[in-house]
Amino acid sequence: MTSDRSSDGSRSRGWLERLGQLLGSEPQDKEQLIELLKDAKQREVLDTDALSMIEGVLQVSDLRVRDIMIPRAEMVSLRRDDPLERILETAVKSAHSRFPVTGDDKGEVVGILLAKDLLSFCMETSRRAFNIRDLLRSAVFVPESKRLNVLLKEFRSSRNHMAIVVDEYGNAAGLVTIEDVLEQIVGEIEDEHDYDEGAGIFRRSTSTFSVKARTAIEDFNEYFGSDFSDEDLDTIGGLVVNAFGHLPKRGETVELGRLRFTVVRADSRRVHMLNAELLDPENGLPGSPQQDASS
Repeated sequence: MTSDRSSDGSRSRGWLERLGQLLGSEPQDKEQLIELLKDAKQREVLDTDALSMIEGVLQVSDLRVRDIMIPRAEMVSLRRDDPLERILETAVKSAHSRFPVTGDDKGEVVGILLAKDLLSFCMETSRRAFNIRDLLRSAVFVPESKRLNVLLKEFRSSRNHMAIVVDEYGNAAGLVTIEDVLEQIVGEIEDEHDYDEGAGIFRRSTSTFSVKARTAIEDFNEYFGSDFSDEDLDTIGGLVVNAFGHLPKRGETVELGRLRFTVVRADSRRVHMLNAELLDPENGLPGSPQQDASS
């Protein structure tokens, strides 16, 4: 009888000890949790993509709209009094699906215009009178300080895809889309207007190029005839970030050699897309481009 009680007591103590170990190993903050997740990745419990997305989810609640918004100076917008020809030209050139429409001041957003609402006006046989005010949708306004996790929830519930970011005076400071928020979690999202996945460099004009940040420095040098070192860094994105000395945000620029780089897409962890502009376009490129916008 005593032996059975002793055995029961040992089992209870063993279970309590194991429970205590489990509780004691629980992460006490977000940093410890990320370290545990990285350890799980090392043990192949998680793959790299899964770890990256989980980290993105954890970081979204720490980010605010101002951290990822497209600044007002870089917004592709339409003016309320623009003629139809100019509006169609802007819509076709940018290939965006939604456009903020402004009044006399670019800081005054009066609504949102959907590109699909312009389709009927693209036909020469259309006799409809164009009045942009008849096509405007209500704009959603959010403060710069709104947390991204809250904004994402609002996007999902309202089914809106774009919000105008306003400053403390109520003027438009920029815009943010649901894609911008999701890219903080899943990384870069390429749509049907993005170029072939295998191409790292895309020529936009005689002097401007879109460059994926993961493009190897060796391939970049071959394309542009540059001589950037790849001894310490592998990708052009790494080279540009190193030149900045910090993780740059969208719109920041830096000059390297005969090129000016502008960050086009970036999140809180890495740069995804760059714009490269030749500072001396008259000299051209030494070789044929990998992929030309005219092809």
